[in-house]
Amino acid sequence: MTVDSERDAAVPDSAEIDAAGSEPAGESTIGESSVGKDEPQREKSRRVQLSVSLRSAVTSVVIVVLVGAVGVLSWLYVGARGQLDEEARQSENYVHAEKIALQYAGEAAAMNYQDLNAWKDRLVAGTSPELKDKLSKAATSMEQILVPLQWSSTAHPLAAKVRTVTGGAYVVDAFVSVLTKTAQAPEPLQSTATYSVTIDSNKDWQITDVGGVGDALAPK
Repeated sequence: MTVDSERDAAVPDSAEIDAAGSEPAGESTIGESSVGKDEPQREKSRRVQLSVSLRSAVTSVVIVVLVGAVGVLSWLYVGARGQLDEEARQSENYVHAEKIALQYAGEAAAMNYQDLNAWKDRLVAGTSPELKDKLSKAATSMEQILVPLQWSSTAHPLAAKVRTVTGGAYVVDAFVSVLTKTAQAPEPLQSTATYSVTIDSNKDWQITDVGGVGDALAPK
C-alpha cells in the first residue's frame, strides 16, 4: 500500500500537464499577433517618411529654380533699364546740341550794318576761347563788307540735325531762312544759310567750331 501511494504521487495529473503545456502556446500566439499588427504601421511610417523626403526634395528644387529665374529676370531688367536710360540720355543730348546749334545759327545770320557790335557779341556767344578769338577777327574783316553794302538781314531758324558724334563732340547742321536787304537790293531777298556747328559736351557744351558763317552773305 505504501509503494502505490508514492507512485501515484509521482505521476502528474493530466489536467496539470494540459495546463502547463497550454501557457507557452498562448504566449506565442499573442507575440505573433502583435508583430503582425506592427508591420503595417512600420510600412506606413516608411511611406510617410519617403513622401516627406520626396516632397522636401521637390520643394528645394523648385526654390532653386525660382531663385535662378528671379536672378536672370533681375539681370535682364537691369540690363534693359540701363540700355533704355542710355538711349534716353543720348536722345536728350542730341536735342540739346541741335537746340544750341539752331539758336546760334539764327543769331549769327541776323545782322544790321548800323549795329554790328551787337551782332559781334551774338557771333561769339557760347563759343570756346579759341573760337571766340577766331570769330572776332573774322567779324572785323566782314565789317568792311557789310557797312558799304548797308547790309541788313533777319533770320528765321528752320531745322537742325546732328550729323556726327565723336568723343562727346556733336557736329550739327543748322538751317536758317534769311531775308536780306542791301543798298543794291532794297527789296528783301530770301536765302537759306547752312551752318556747321561743333559743340563739345565735355566742355560744358561750348561751341568749338563753326562753318558756313559766310553763307549768310550770299543771297540767292
